[in-house]
Amino acid sequence: MVLNLPNILTVSRIVAIPIVLIFILIGGAFGNWLAFIFYTYACITDFFDGYLARAWHQQSAFGRFLDPIADKLLVAGVLFMLVGVETISGAVIFPAAIILCREILVSGLREFLAEARVGMPVSLLAKWKTTIQMLALGFLIVGSAGPDFGFATTTEIGIYGLWAAALITLVTGYDYLRAGLEHISKTDGEAGSNNGPDFKS
Repeated sequence: MVLNLPNILTVSRIVAIPIVLIFILIGGAFGNWLAFIFYTYACITDFFDGYLARAWHQQSAFGRFLDPIADKLLVAGVLFMLVGVETISGAVIFPAAIILCREILVSGLREFLAEARVGMPVSLLAKWKTTIQMLALGFLIVGSAGPDFGFATTTEIGIYGLWAAALITLVTGYDYLRAGLEHISKTDGEAGSNNGPDFKS
């Protein structure tokens, strides 16, 4: 492991995840706000580990490996725990499921395309999805301990944000899937041409 600040931030984000989940489980104003504080720390380090790695030219294979894992552990862990404490329930489980399925889909595609040495750049829309998703989960973590904004409660804002993130997820997930399938089709076509019968006159 390359021991530098960006990688330390990534590891610390993973360490923060179980702390977030424990405080969500504790609940109440005390548990919700402390969960939110550690969740906010995790989101901040998600930005700074990549930014600093690029700015300081400290990118490493370990960081590229661990960073997306940390992101998915955070999102999946928080979603599962929010469902467990019933902050997310009923129809709202549907957008949560869409987000989780998209994370699994993109992870599988990235792994496959990495073996084929094909890059899978993050689109601007996907970055917006991530931002809205992180904000929505933050509101949901605070939940009933948060203020009433008049037009909506803290929990309701989180739910609206989760639906918005899920809708964008469908678009970005389709874009990634299409790009992956196009490469798979191209690869299979080339393999078929190479393995076809060799007719000689």
